[in-house]
Amino acid sequence: MISNILLVDRIGTLKAEVAAQMDELKALEAELKAAGPGRTQGDLFEATVTISERDTLDMKAVREHLSRQFVQAHTVVTAVRTLKVAARSGKALAV
Repeated sequence: MISNILLVDRIGTLKAEVAAQMDELKALEAELKAAGPGRTQGDLFEATVTISERDTLDMKAVREHLSRQFVQAHTVVTAVRTLKVAARSGKALAV
């Protein structure tokens, strides 16, 4: 079993690496989407850009029209376990 100290450091390192990759991924996706609708085939993958409409429910507006009792009666509470990992002050990570 890995010690909690090693787990924390490994999780933090991976999160930093993934964050850098996600920035690159988002930029590449935005560039491909900007090219407009269509299908593009690479050597290993293919991508399709489509344009569609999405309906979204404005929950803030809905709540303004519902009573507090109605919202409370239809609210489900569940237990959640959360993990927050942050770099320690003064500690830099080379990614």
